[in-house]
Amino acid sequence: MFGLELSFIWAGIIALAVLIYVILDGFDLGVGLLFPLSKDEGERDVMMNSVAPIWDGNETWLVLGGGGLFAVFPLAYATVMPALYMPIILMLLGLVFRGVAFEYRWRTVRGKHLWDISFFGGSLVASMCQGIALGALVQGIEIENRAYAGGWWDWLTPFSVLTGFAVTVGYAMLGATWLNMKLEGRIQAHMRRLAWPFAIATLVFMGLVSLWTPFLNDAFFGRWFAFPTAIFSFLVPALVAAAVYGLFHGLQRHWDVTPFLCALALFVLGFIGIGISFYPYIVPSSLTIVEAAAPDSSLKFALVGTLVLLPMILSYTIYTYWVFRGKIDPEEGYH
Repeated sequence: MFGLELSFIWAGIIALAVLIYVILDGFDLGVGLLFPLSKDEGERDVMMNSVAPIWDGNETWLVLGGGGLFAVFPLAYATVMPALYMPIILMLLGLVFRGVAFEYRWRTVRGKHLWDISFFGGSLVASMCQGIALGALVQGIEIENRAYAGGWWDWLTPFSVLTGFAVTVGYAMLGATWLNMKLEGRIQAHMRRLAWPFAIATLVFMGLVSLWTPFLNDAFFGRWFAFPTAIFSFLVPALVAAAVYGLFHGLQRHWDVTPFLCALALFVLGFIGIGISFYPYIVPSSLTIVEAAAPDSSLKFALVGTLVLLPMILSYTIYTYWVFRGKIDPEEGYH
């Protein structure tokens, strides 16, 4: 019984780490996606400055989520990774190009435009691949004898491509609302205008994915339309409607913080919807949380260290955002 509880505790920890990564690194990637829509080099400088103090800390949560999956759900890791090698490798390469662009863009004048392209390209590839990997996981992974039994290209389907575009557009919305919150003057107004079409496109993609998902798997359909979980079929859309109202009302009133928080809420609600669809599976329709968990001794050992490290990571993350709160000074930046 204790082992059962531990496996679900660990599933919650990993889900939390992934969610924090998505909402933090999401706007970070979104800033890169908006680079081609900036008007000049000065705008690009201040856009990058808005995330320069925090971008690498955001990716700590990706390491925690991936490392935690390997440590406490080794069977899930061993089946999911072979199925998603290509999008995950491309995602990591995209993140590498972004990181290099951060450092080298400020060290050159003649080649600055090349690092601008790298920053945008890395952001685009990472965003698309995260969405594609999510879509491939939601649609299911073929497993036989506790091993991946599918083909090399099973991850690439119309549904996974749709989720790739959905996540990418959603990140651009997060980036626009983040820049609206952090910047002032002409560029703030420009980003606020960009937030409107990206927010509308995000809602369209969310609707398409939400309508498609229940028909991918009979278990998904039953979970969303059978009592008592059908309650969430009414509760989640109501909360989404409230977030949408807050987002557009805040943009219309030229508010700084509310649109960003409401955009984050849309991602949190979408993540909750995926969690409801998955439960109690960690790999839909193939491996449950309990089946994929490591032995109880491993779960206990890893949990002790995590209960020490997790508050530390949360603390320095919160402290970093507190220190760099407020508007960006165009005269100061990452050098």
